[in-house]
Amino acid sequence: MRIDERVLPRHEIIGLRVRVLASSCSSMTGLAGTIVDETKNMLVVETDEGVKKIPKETSVFLLTLPDGKEVKLEGWRIVGRPEDRVRKGG
Repeated sequence: MRIDERVLPRHEIIGLRVRVLASSCSSMTGLAGTIVDETKNMLVVETDEGVKKIPKETSVFLLTLPDGKEVKLEGWRIVGRPEDRVRKGG
């Protein structure tokens, strides 16, 4: 299945490039890197400054898909255990 903005919330996102557009944690806004892990409530991102944990529910992300397209994703749409979200399929 091809990743696009419609199926992104139900797709594996580990390995994608991400930039934090907005967050309730102001120090997280603007961070960029690669998603290396995901929990129910957090994205774990490898940045130039090290590994950062970013809350999903109160953040807005800009993800870069494998084809280079950038997609805005509101974090509340991906709150939940990643394996449950991915299992729902396209």
